Amino acid sequence: MKLYCLSGHPTLPCNVLKFKSTTIMLDCALDTTSVLNYLPLPLVHSPRLSKLPGWISKDGTINLEKKELLDLSTIDVILISNYHCMMALPYITEHTGFTGTVYATEPTLQIGRYATAHLMQLSFYSSNPEMNNFYHNNMKVTLYTFMSAFRLMTNLNIMIKNQEVVGFFLELFGAVQISPLSSGYSLGSSNWIIQSHHEKVSYVSGSSLLTTHPQPMDQSSLKNSDVLILTGLTQMPTANPDGMLGEFCSNLAMTIRAGGNVLVPCYSSGVIYDLLECLYQFIDSANLGTTPFYFISPVANSSLEFSQIFAEWLCHNKQTKVYLPEPPFPHAELIQTNKLKHYPSIHGDFSSDFKQPCVVFTGHPSLRFGDVVHFMELWGKSNLNTIIFTEPDFSYLDALAPYQPLAMKCVYCPIDTRLNFHQVSKLLKEVQPLHVVCPDQYTQPPPSQSHRSDLMLELQPPPMPYRRCSVLNLPFRRCYERVYILPELANSLVPSELKPGVSVANVSAILHSKDNKHTLQVTAPAPPSKKRKRVVEEPPVGGAPKPLLSGAVPLEPFLATLQKHGITEVKVEETTDGHILHLQAEDTLIQLEEDGTHIVCDNNEPLRTTIRDLVLRFLQKL
Repeated sequence: MKLYCLSGHPTLPCNVLKFKSTTIMLDCALDTTSVLNYLPLPLVHSPRLSKLPGWISKDGTINLEKKELLDLSTIDVILISNYHCMMALPYITEHTGFTGTVYATEPTLQIGRYATAHLMQLSFYSSNPEMNNFYHNNMKVTLYTFMSAFRLMTNLNIMIKNQEVVGFFLELFGAVQISPLSSGYSLGSSNWIIQSHHEKVSYVSGSSLLTTHPQPMDQSSLKNSDVLILTGLTQMPTANPDGMLGEFCSNLAMTIRAGGNVLVPCYSSGVIYDLLECLYQFIDSANLGTTPFYFISPVANSSLEFSQIFAEWLCHNKQTKVYLPEPPFPHAELIQTNKLKHYPSIHGDFSSDFKQPCVVFTGHPSLRFGDVVHFMELWGKSNLNTIIFTEPDFSYLDALAPYQPLAMKCVYCPIDTRLNFHQVSKLLKEVQPLHVVCPDQYTQPPPSQSHRSDLMLELQPPPMPYRRCSVLNLPFRRCYERVYILPELANSLVPSELKPGVSVANVSAILHSKDNKHTLQVTAPAPPSKKRKRVVEEPPVGGAPKPLLSGAVPLEPFLATLQKHGITEVKVEETTDGHILHLQAEDTLIQLEEDGTHIVCDNNEPLRTTIRDLVLRFLQKL
């Protein structure tokens, strides 16, 4: 079993597992932080931005050559954990020769489509002769190629399983079974179990134990794992999500009361649902009932509507509301009362409805493209306005760099509900996997906080770390394989009891293997030849097959037996597997081991035969 690591970002994973003749990609996230190296794309020409110097790499060039770790066309299936981890999926399905199947829950697939729609705006960059280049893991990806793949998103060969998150499994080529478990992180997010009849691998990515809108994390199904692959822990281990929500609401209220506007750069789904729910409970107590809230995104309407219909993927309290019937999320009421309005862009109806002071949720969190660039240009010169960063994926200082000097206030309230190191350590103690595999970053404290040993994984045995472009041989060997036996063959067997509860039988059969399933079948007699006379095979000497031997040779009784037969000078040496008996006068060795007995006796066949017969006295014949 091998694990190939194709990503160097611990919260944007892409790994490939080779297990029982199958090749499984675990997530295919895209690291888009490289957009911070480029200037913002305004909706209208900005003289100030156009005068800023362009970004040049440290060596003055852009490295386009990347060594490919493995052939992606050999991948059988891709398992997607959440919508953050599928951004490179269009590129893989359209440009790598991949012909397998992608498995994702329906909410993950739908929300992922909306998230990629934000990146569609990047296609404007393709007119630039110095085209931006993204690198997904170990693959060269030009933005033009990537966006052309996004345009084929509707043609993806994706199999959707719209059932209870713990209610189904599927078989892969008869070799392994794969099944999703609720991870508690986002709507439809899942961890994955990959198991054969005798081995079990758990893949934990982007999970949360906090009580938010998704279905709670399924922890019990992770027990008894031979290997647990861990990734996607929180990027903000020292920031409490509840505390960040409180700061978000407090700063928002202070700005509105002072007559300013609030800008929240965000994704079109995920944390925004929790922000809107928090504001729903906060608006009246803070006297913000007349403040307009705007959600601007090409997929704003679809995102808000789909969040209301995937009831089976929600926590119990929200599922209960569906059966009343009531909308599970409070943003439905905010929309009905016109406290929250959503628009596909700042053009059209928004221009006529726009009122200040207000709160605007829009993307992209990098501040490099989308409608957020327009609001940065519009509101950045006033210290009455505030921008509140809630997404942890991008450095807010780097995001703001092209807009400096900036008069508007900046507040950093990163909300990341994924597991922190304390929570994951407790989880691993409960599920007790034999081996844990994780990114190298999790085995040491952050460089900026090298004294914080609590911000790393300390396990016994220590976890196996991996790095980008590394290949790990996972630390367990397959010892057993399940074999089925046909009824007619089973009826012919005559078991012999070795010890109470343990019986064995001698089997002569044909092993038939197909689709990774093995069956013992009755040996059929050879058909008679038309040209030759049928030859009847003579039975072996003695009239019966050689018996099978079982049991162990006990040391002390065997030494006593040797002594009775005149072999007295015996030197005994203990080994890791048993004992070695040196018959000094006879210059003979006898190895008594757990799985066999060996007699080394040169040029003395009568002695060897005698010792063999003495050994056979202690073994049981079947």
